[in-house]
Amino acid sequence: MVLAMLPLPVGEAFAKSLTSTLDPLVVTMRRLAGQALCLAPVAVILRRRLRGAMFSPLLMLSGGLVAVTLLTLITAFSVMPIATAIAIFFVEPLILTLLAAPLLGEAVGPRRLAAVGVGLLGGLIVIRPGVSDFGWAALLPLVAALAYTLNMIVVRVACRTRSGLTVQCGATAYAFCAVAVPALRLDGVGLVDLAPAAMPLRAWGAVLGAGAFAAASFVLIAEAFRRTEAGLPAPFQYLEIVGVTAAVFLVFGDMPDALTWLGIAIILASGVYLFRREPARDASPTRRPPARRGRGPGSLRRFAPGAGCS
Repeated sequence: MVLAMLPLPVGEAFAKSLTSTLDPLVVTMRRLAGQALCLAPVAVILRRRLRGAMFSPLLMLSGGLVAVTLLTLITAFSVMPIATAIAIFFVEPLILTLLAAPLLGEAVGPRRLAAVGVGLLGGLIVIRPGVSDFGWAALLPLVAALAYTLNMIVVRVACRTRSGLTVQCGATAYAFCAVAVPALRLDGVGLVDLAPAAMPLRAWGAVLGAGAFAAASFVLIAEAFRRTEAGLPAPFQYLEIVGVTAAVFLVFGDMPDALTWLGIAIILASGVYLFRREPARDASPTRRPPARRGRGPGSLRRFAPGAGCS
């Protein structure tokens, strides 16, 4: 997960740069096309790591959620500073921790729920409903966070029978189709322009760059969620806030204001607390009953959901 967070901010900066000349729907479609072009040779080279069905209803659902995540987040990039959009988006690990219990059966105690509540309060400080200059657009990163959270849960389930590379290849193909179909229809009626005549060469480089960095990140994220419970790697995603803030300052000169920094600090503190709670929870002597000899139920090993999949 740490490795996945290194290239992701660069890809987000590329996407932000494209919104100045292209419609967010077109940027999303081209980013997914670039991501697919980068995944295709990787899938060929690492074809022995392709395990499980690449095209299925489960991965179709994942692709749809990826499309919603990217479209809403890139639309947010077009109307607000990328650092602010990402700060709002980063209530996602908290939502993931909250939903891991009912949807994946992972234990979430009262202290973790309290940390989630504090983190969501930090998200409200960043959004500042009724006060923020961005109005309804401030809700876009929240929609992206919810879609991304649901997708991580779908990925967690899908990786029980598939490799991370298989999941990302299938989901990317479905996501591209989910965005390309409405984009082609809107282009047909003149509402968007899929082939602008004056698109500079550096913009095409940004498309491929965004796709390449996103492809690398998402494969690593899928592998992280395949190997452990969903709640454990989620807090590491906060590393992207640091990377995005640095990248955006260097490229665009944008910096969050004081209240946004306060909200980010609260969200980060909640994530760090959740991460530190995991080792203590796993080491608790009450987590597993003492093993009993014989063939009774107590002799059976307990596995976390998806544990041991390859």
